[in-house]
Amino acid sequence: MNINELITIVKNKLLNQINIESINIEDKSFIHKNHKSNEKGKFHLKLIIESKQLKQMNKIESNKKIFKVLKEELKNYIHSIQILIK
Repeated sequence: MNINELITIVKNKLLNQINIESINIEDKSFIHKNHKSNEKGKFHLKLIIESKQLKQMNKIESNKKIFKVLKEELKNYIHSIQILIK
């Protein structure tokens, strides 16, 4: 899977399962390119999400909800994920 396919899948899954006003997903894999634990085919993503639903939850609850939605992608394609909820 390439990064554009992954971003599309992540965006669609989150939009379909969480009330989100806007979402921006950035590929941050280049920052970690020379790290020892970097794996080919595993990406580093930054999610910037505007969501009243997630904002009403505490940080742990909102992150758990996102992790649950992205369970397969986290297991197979995402090495690191940074989440910013507005």
